[in-house]
Amino acid sequence: MQVNKVLVIGAGQMGAGIAQVHAKAGIPVLLHDKEMEYAERGFQTIEKNLLKQVQKGRCSEQEKATILSRIELTADIEVASDVDLVIEAIVEQMEAKTKLFSKLDKIVSPQTIIATNTSSLPITEMAASTSRPENVIGMHFMNPVPVMKLVEIIRGLATSNQTYETVHNLTKRIGKTAVEVNDFPGFVSNRILMPMINEAIFSVYEGVATPEAIDEVMKLGMNHPMGPLTLADFIGLDTCLYIMETLHQGFGDDKYRPCPLLRKYVKAGWLGRKTGRGFYQYH
Repeated sequence: MQVNKVLVIGAGQMGAGIAQVHAKAGIPVLLHDKEMEYAERGFQTIEKNLLKQVQKGRCSEQEKATILSRIELTADIEVASDVDLVIEAIVEQMEAKTKLFSKLDKIVSPQTIIATNTSSLPITEMAASTSRPENVIGMHFMNPVPVMKLVEIIRGLATSNQTYETVHNLTKRIGKTAVEVNDFPGFVSNRILMPMINEAIFSVYEGVATPEAIDEVMKLGMNHPMGPLTLADFIGLDTCLYIMETLHQGFGDDKYRPCPLLRKYVKAGWLGRKTGRGFYQYH
């Protein structure tokens, strides 16, 4: 199946990025949020991203205008009836996602694919909230979406080969590299990344070293472009905690137990860059 029109639900940082890369590839996009104000903020994020590309000489003003013209904003979920693919990028909570999937199931056409950008939650469980589990799949984009090449494609238990092939081909069409993984908590990326971040936090908690020292070791000794604690602040410590809890619950293994210091920071509202303070302070 050819994807000719996409609906992205959730106009936050991830949703805006997903809309941008599809529009850049020539695909008309509907960018949805529950309020038009939120959708407009997402559009402004895309405008800023493209302006930076123009300033760096990587994009012309005409190209920027063309990309933006392919994006339509909406707060009406009923527009899902007219698209080939829906990509959900809302809050990382299973109850919210299954509620949305159940609602979409009653709106979209029989052949429409419903994809989720979840970073850790089971695709199979979301698919079970619909009458078309064969059309449900995971498309886990990396942040920031316009820059990062990887998309983890996750089959649910019932995902059809046709659904997988359609999404795989689309991923290549938008200039990304598709990697197929199976439906386990955290998939591959966060199953490996988050325990590393959690262990770095334990190292701070136990007084092994300062955040600065831990990040320097990983950058200079392991050739990581960004230290794990800087990365945690960038992702959001609340998100890191939620994913660790998902891994802990999903596997029932205490090696995934979130560090108490991570819980303490989240309770204090020290969530990283977005709140101005995490393991580092931001101004």
